[in-house]
Amino acid sequence: MCTPRLSLRLPRLLQFRRRPGPSRAPRPAQLRALVAVLDEAVAAQSPADAAVAACGEPGPVSCLTARACGRQSIALYRLRTRLQDLRLTDPDLALAQDRAARLLAYDLWMLRESLNLAFTVHPDPRTEAARLRLNGLGRHADDLRRLRDGLRDGLRAEVS
Repeated sequence: MCTPRLSLRLPRLLQFRRRPGPSRAPRPAQLRALVAVLDEAVAAQSPADAAVAACGEPGPVSCLTARACGRQSIALYRLRTRLQDLRLTDPDLALAQDRAARLLAYDLWMLRESLNLAFTVHPDPRTEAARLRLNGLGRHADDLRRLRDGLRDGLRAEVS
């Protein structure tokens, strides 16, 4: 007596195939991508710096300043997201990527805090004194610029 064979083969739609993962980009390509995003981030820092400084100006703060801070926050957030989405496999570049993301996070925090100080619901002398000390993004903006410049120098050295 013959027993029917059961097919253990799954229908074609249910079969899973291993697809090769994304190929690892060479270090110079990864470095170029990182430097390109950092170039944009450094360029975006000038208007963000001006927006933070405008929050610290004496007298009432205009709604235009609030809008400028909002626009710069959006721009920096998008750049930080692009930076974090880079697939960097080189350990040195991954460390630089993490450092740059933290510096951009500080810039975002600074924009938010300057808005909070400039447009507080319950102003008091301490809040006003803190607001008047705002004069820009500060040392962290310089740190990001130095990081970008160092990576750019490394790119020139690798290419030549």
